[in-house]
Amino acid sequence: MPLLPGAEPFRRDGGDVGVLLCHGFTGSPQSVRPWAEYLAEQGLSVTVPLLPGHGTRWQDMQPTTWQDWYAEVDRELRALTERCSTVFVCGLSMGGALALRLAARHGDAISGVAVVNPGNKVHDAAAPLLPVLRHVIPSTKGIASDIAKPGATEVGYDRVPLHAAHSLRAFFRLVDAELPRVTQPLLVMTSPQDHVVPPADSARILSRVSSADVRHTLLERSYHVATLDHDAERIFADTHAFITRLAPQALPETAQEGTAARGGA
Repeated sequence: MPLLPGAEPFRRDGGDVGVLLCHGFTGSPQSVRPWAEYLAEQGLSVTVPLLPGHGTRWQDMQPTTWQDWYAEVDRELRALTERCSTVFVCGLSMGGALALRLAARHGDAISGVAVVNPGNKVHDAAAPLLPVLRHVIPSTKGIASDIAKPGATEVGYDRVPLHAAHSLRAFFRLVDAELPRVTQPLLVMTSPQDHVVPPADSARILSRVSSADVRHTLLERSYHVATLDHDAERIFADTHAFITRLAPQALPETAQEGTAARGGA
């Protein structure tokens, strides 16, 4: 099955600091590609895998589960740690939940986590019925392209496969239970106006992680897919600042020298 335009995985080898970016449920690498490209332009090694069942047609996602999606990002993380000595994980929506689980399970192998509108719960009123409903109704309306910026669109499915939604619900519960194991520095970026994942999910995550270094910013001008919205450039710059604060070696040599000079003054 051919990929949707823009749904291709992204990989750019750069310096010794690596970043794994995870896209969201029913979405594709297109939704985080500008984020990835910005970080790659700063000299970082960046990878964005295409999650199984995504980027083609919603029927291809129907038989996949959270185990498939998580296994893909776990493999990419292991490959990235072989190429880079310092690694960060980032994600949008469900991709944020994937990033948080990677952090919970891989510990010191991950130096920091940056997430945008991370999912923590399936909020649809019919969610409790998914165990039965998924056997009766194959799909429901899609959730892609919740974007305030005129003309911006997300490459994603126009239907949500209910078998996959059922698995997503189980995954969110699993990640929520593991959040206290997240100890890495954490940057959470939240849109107050989000029609897919409410800000309550970010609040829940912030209340349960064990990270001592936590930063929370609001994306006042954007909806759910903020990486393609009005606040995109702020997300990119804040993420780069977060990474270089924790890994100064990611800065160009001249910037490193300036940072060292200020530190010694």
